[in-house]
Amino acid sequence: MAQTFQSFVVFAEMRTGSNFLEANLNAFDGIKCHGEAFNPHFLGYPNNDPILGIDLAARDRDPLTLLTAIRRDTGALNGFRYFHDHDPRVFDAIMADETCAKIVLTRNPVESYVSWKIAQATGQWKLTDVKAHKSAQAEFDPQEFAAHLEALQAFQITLLNGLQTLGQTAFYVAYEDLQSVEVMNGLARYLGVDDRLEGLDKNLKKQNPSPISSKVRNYDEMLRALAQLDRFDLTRTPNFEPRRGPNVPSYVAAAESPLLYLPLRSGPQAEVLEWLAALDGAGQDALRTKMNQKDLRQWKRRHPGHRSFTVIRHPVQRAHDAFCRHILSTGKGSYAQLRNTMIRRYKIPLPPNGPDPDYDLSAHRRAFAAFLAFLKGNLSGQTAIRVDAAWCTQAQALSGFGELALPDRIIREEDLEAELAELAHVVGLTDVPAVAAPAADHPFALSEVYEEEIEDLTAAAYQRDYMTFGFSRWDSSAYRTP
Repeated sequence: MAQTFQSFVVFAEMRTGSNFLEANLNAFDGIKCHGEAFNPHFLGYPNNDPILGIDLAARDRDPLTLLTAIRRDTGALNGFRYFHDHDPRVFDAIMADETCAKIVLTRNPVESYVSWKIAQATGQWKLTDVKAHKSAQAEFDPQEFAAHLEALQAFQITLLNGLQTLGQTAFYVAYEDLQSVEVMNGLARYLGVDDRLEGLDKNLKKQNPSPISSKVRNYDEMLRALAQLDRFDLTRTPNFEPRRGPNVPSYVAAAESPLLYLPLRSGPQAEVLEWLAALDGAGQDALRTKMNQKDLRQWKRRHPGHRSFTVIRHPVQRAHDAFCRHILSTGKGSYAQLRNTMIRRYKIPLPPNGPDPDYDLSAHRRAFAAFLAFLKGNLSGQTAIRVDAAWCTQAQALSGFGELALPDRIIREEDLEAELAELAHVVGLTDVPAVAAPAADHPFALSEVYEEEIEDLTAAAYQRDYMTFGFSRWDSSAYRTP
């Protein structure tokens, strides 16, 4: 059969059966899949050797060198697996290449999430012999699952739109299709490979064949949480998914008052939520959260004259909050894998096990400065690490809100007390609570850390926010501090 492709990519996610699909692709004479070639934390597979002569350091310097090597190798039709959080610098080049065959592997997101939770609990990500099987039950976390689903669907929409605008098509494979040798042979035909399989790879075993009801410890709670979602989002194939707007589940509505808060990550969420609850004399559990677009429309209809707002924070404060909360810390909310990669690959001088007695102010300033230097490259698309919502530009986050509706008031954190009071008066409230002081930075206050170099590094990373919002240099006397 005439071969029209020079390479291929398998668009997949964790726990979708991509290892099994790769094993069967590699069983064909003339096909070579190189694992997660653009995983920011390793090359192909953990502890893997270079791919086609390109090592990890060379890939990180310029990922297109590896992409080019995969395209040009004539020994086989070469390809790799690509997940939504892999190096974003190569995505556009992959999509634009008509000679790169696109394979899209999908799985019910509930099944993949539960499988992921079990793998986390057991530490077992592959199974080759049932004698080595480790069992555990997953604990379903509704908020975590919502974030998981949002990330998967956002990427699938990006992928779908890219295929549409570029006039390309893809070979779609569902998780259940992986057990069909006929489908695997059809995939080979699509790739232009003449070899055919008589049977499937028998090395990898399904790890958790039990019904999902037996795999989830809090199954009833999971059912209640899923009942809040549009069930069709869980089962429809990606090429039929509806266009989704911004992250509406993060919006927070007051218990009774017609006020809607659109939070920006690494901002003063805790103080605003406390104020919003106190406004109606309610606890924070009375606030309306985790809405979908339908819920939001209904809320707006029930609250004529409603107002929406968000709060922007000075980039220095916001970057320091993100750094302390997600990168420096090793506790709840920390990004453990990203942290380790930043230490190992980007040489950010973080204490291995979190701040200890030897971690002084000078060490903290050096680590924070290194993080800011990393952010400049990260926000410019020059690193293999994802641009996380905790430190993306506020301008970009507001653009995301604009896909549905921009907040009608953007409040600067330094004006938070006065602006929230005025906003409450606008909707007819007279008894307005005070805004709590922000929590103290840990382990060091920004006022102790701040110096000219910190400001310069932040301004270099967040030029867009400084320009868009007119931020001047940070001054502790002008901004809300503990």
